[in-house]
Amino acid sequence: MITEIGIIAGEIWHFLDEREFAWLDDIVKGIDKPKEHILMSIGWLAREGHILLHKEDKGFKVSLRK
Repeated sequence: MITEIGIIAGEIWHFLDEREFAWLDDIVKGIDKPKEHILMSIGWLAREGHILLHKEDKGFKVSLRK
């Protein structure tokens, strides 16, 4: 499972690298993996300091830390 979470984290990183930011819902729609795995991968990226998460009225805004 840890390997799959890491692979999905890489997919999320590439998804975000093509954009300035993405809403969490757009990441879930844009990556064809189970939502629970995507959330675990986002948690991993956030814990490692690779992404920024901002809670807004529309939802969670996710961007790469530059």
